[in-house]
Amino acid sequence: MADKPDPSSPADGPEPLFSFGVIADIQYADLEDGYNFQRSRRRYYRHSLVHLQGAIEDWNKESSMPCCVLQLGDIIDGYNAQYKVSEKSLELVMNTFQMLKVPVHHTWGNHEFYNFSRDYLANSKLNSKFLEDQIPQHPETTPSENYYAYHFVPFPKFRFILLDSYDLSVLGIDQFSPKYEQCMKILREHNPNVELNSPQGELLLRAEHLTLSLSSPATFYSAGGWMVKDFLSPSMSSLMEDSAKNS
Repeated sequence: MADKPDPSSPADGPEPLFSFGVIADIQYADLEDGYNFQRSRRRYYRHSLVHLQGAIEDWNKESSMPCCVLQLGDIIDGYNAQYKVSEKSLELVMNTFQMLKVPVHHTWGNHEFYNFSRDYLANSKLNSKFLEDQIPQHPETTPSENYYAYHFVPFPKFRFILLDSYDLSVLGIDQFSPKYEQCMKILREHNPNVELNSPQGELLLRAEHLTLSLSSPATFYSAGGWMVKDFLSPSMSSLMEDSAKNS
């Protein structure tokens, strides 16, 4: 009788071209366990740092190291702002990331904007735009300095595009700015609720999880942001056009 294959042994076949790590919703806070907004899921605020440390240890021990790690947002929880410890908590998590032996690409979720302004994030360690590919851009499509999106090639013929799902959002910007007024106008036109943060009566679709096609309908509410084609800012549109040309 033939020996059964060892499930711990690598499967026969070609070696992967490359690998990368993904981690999301760390949502660290120095708090006892709690629940999400709907009180349907338990949150382990303090223990999330232990899980991050474990993930980093595993990535560092890989025989074939990942080329990078994608941190998909909500790195600290919004509760940090309430207790005025946002900077302290962010520093603690970022110090933990320093143990990682490969680059980290950061995206911004709604909890980043509950804690910080867009200007603060742009000048913080959560801005990983320095890791982007340096591709010449046409003067007419050069994006403005206050947007956060870029693309990079981790391996030949593979291009990653990091998009700002809060490119147009009322979160993290000056309430007296033209952009805030523009976003409020979009909200009022597409959200019939008096409470603009309520998705009641509509499909609940968070902007940071936006994966619908550009022609599909989306829900608009104030805790979210938008990347739908008709609402892309010129900077985001330029980035996507330049990326397509260089793919």
